[in-house]
Amino acid sequence: MRKESGDSVVSCSAWTGGKEDIGKEMRAPVNKIIPFSAVDGYGNRTAVFFQGCNQNCLYCHNPETIQECIHCGACVTTCPAGALSLSDAGRVVYDISKCCNCDTCLKTCTNNASPRIRHMTSKELLEEIRAYLPFIDGVTASGGECSLRSDFLTEFFERIKKEKKTAYMDTNGQIPLWDKKELLAVLDKTMIDLKAGTEEDHRKLTGMGLENPVENIRRMAAIGKLYEIRTVVVPDVVDNARTVALGASLIADVPDVRYKLIKFRHYGVRSEYAGIKEPSDAVMEELRELAAAKGVKNIVVT
Repeated sequence: MRKESGDSVVSCSAWTGGKEDIGKEMRAPVNKIIPFSAVDGYGNRTAVFFQGCNQNCLYCHNPETIQECIHCGACVTTCPAGALSLSDAGRVVYDISKCCNCDTCLKTCTNNASPRIRHMTSKELLEEIRAYLPFIDGVTASGGECSLRSDFLTEFFERIKKEKKTAYMDTNGQIPLWDKKELLAVLDKTMIDLKAGTEEDHRKLTGMGLENPVENIRRMAAIGKLYEIRTVVVPDVVDNARTVALGASLIADVPDVRYKLIKFRHYGVRSEYAGIKEPSDAVMEELRELAAAKGVKNIVVT
């Protein structure tokens, strides 16, 4: 990581798909932090979004979190606040103190990436959110795909637990969690996406298979570390009834786990998929009734 004139100026560095060590301390690329969220797990939570994802969902609502910055410099010339520059080494440098959050850089980027990344240690990340701790129930790691940073999360969640707060993960389930004993020891709950109900639909929608998400749901439920499963209802792209039927079958015997059915909306999606229609309230109600008929006790429709 390149630092210039203080800690607020950092260089975007490559996403490796796993933990990232810069110098002697483990660091992870943080895309953004939402101080207070009521939709990312139990109670009031701080949500930390990490950069990099191993899926490429057609309807992704945060496509700027998928890829690594390639340092093309296109965003530098369009930034109206002067928050971005190129270092002598040809890497994009981000000055958070100048950023006005206008998202011009995200609109400029054609690589599903963001230059507004801070590579932080777990200690730095904890200090970043410390002011929120008296007002929250816990912290939720999201993305991108946070499970790609499992070693970092283990270290970060250890710090969170010492602060007497809960640690949650919002994950697509593609990384097997059941053999990550150190992470599970400090992880309270997972929220796992169930994107589609068949292998064919799941690969068409995400580019990856269905097996690991299903197995993660089963295993996390079995050890009491599943808070909810989530399905975004996308008309005419996948068989939503098949998805909900599968999801319901996985959690019907675990009454404490809830099923969140999320209506697809156009906000934030890539322009080429903006034409996907939103499901009607009637469709959402039909799917809620389907999940209930399959035995799910706790269903939330948003």
